[in-house]
Amino acid sequence: MEINIYQVDAFAEKPFGGNPAGVVPDARLLTEEQMQNIAREMNLSETAFIIPIDKNYYKVRFFTPKCEVDLCGHATIGAFYTLALKGYLPSIYNGTRKVYQETKAGKLCVEITFKNGKVEQVLMEQASPKSISKIDNLEFLLESINLTKDQIGIKNSFVYPEIISTGLPDIILPINNKEDLDSLKIDFGKISKLSKDLNVTGVHAFHLPDFNSRKVYTRNFAPLVGIDEEAATGTSNGGLIYFLKKNGFIKNNSIISMQGSSLNRPSTIHCYIQEKQNSYNVKVGGKAKIVLEGIMSI
Repeated sequence: MEINIYQVDAFAEKPFGGNPAGVVPDARLLTEEQMQNIAREMNLSETAFIIPIDKNYYKVRFFTPKCEVDLCGHATIGAFYTLALKGYLPSIYNGTRKVYQETKAGKLCVEITFKNGKVEQVLMEQASPKSISKIDNLEFLLESINLTKDQIGIKNSFVYPEIISTGLPDIILPINNKEDLDSLKIDFGKISKLSKDLNVTGVHAFHLPDFNSRKVYTRNFAPLVGIDEEAATGTSNGGLIYFLKKNGFIKNNSIISMQGSSLNRPSTIHCYIQEKQNSYNVKVGGKAKIVLEGIMSI
């Protein structure tokens, strides 16, 4: 059997930036075992497998080289950018087309914006944000990242890390100095153990330069699922904007997350939040670029 497959740099508008994802635009004939083998062969943080239902509705499964995950932000951006660019879904000349993806995190809207017939941006709706718990016992977390308690927080205020999910649970970790964020010395074994013990995907560390800052600097570590560090993370940044908004650290409804510089893969992730009927709606998106396309024989 031969399948079409793409490698896409998500959250970047030119090659060699952002976070690379594998995309299989038509996975209807693949078994779960074949999907896992393809993800292992691609050896990217995630590969998205798309099962078209109709022109507005797609089932999507996400695999790391080690396992299946419920949702992946950057692979969603890469997948629907590819579907639109390569004609797998109907395009429009100008405006925004809404389609839906069925994931293990739920049915979620994806908005594809076109300008002069070209894909301008892809935005994905996140699952309803959930604040699962604060990290009150910091000792093992601090050992895992080689920081002290006085390096945790925003500006001069100590702020407890929290486990938050907008599809995947992550520890949202505020670091009060950008130099500390940039120079983290991670013990990946301890992060894996902590992630397993707390039932989270990983740790999303960030530095907010000031209250109400529109720009935030981020790094993400998920060794438990085979990703020591990731250049761009959609779901984690969705959790981050919810953390900032609900705790009153930002008044505006959008942030831009700058991620990936530590990996020489600069990424720009646009995050939006709206309060809706005593809850919040979170969207994350950006640009993408196909860097490789071909046929895989299996």
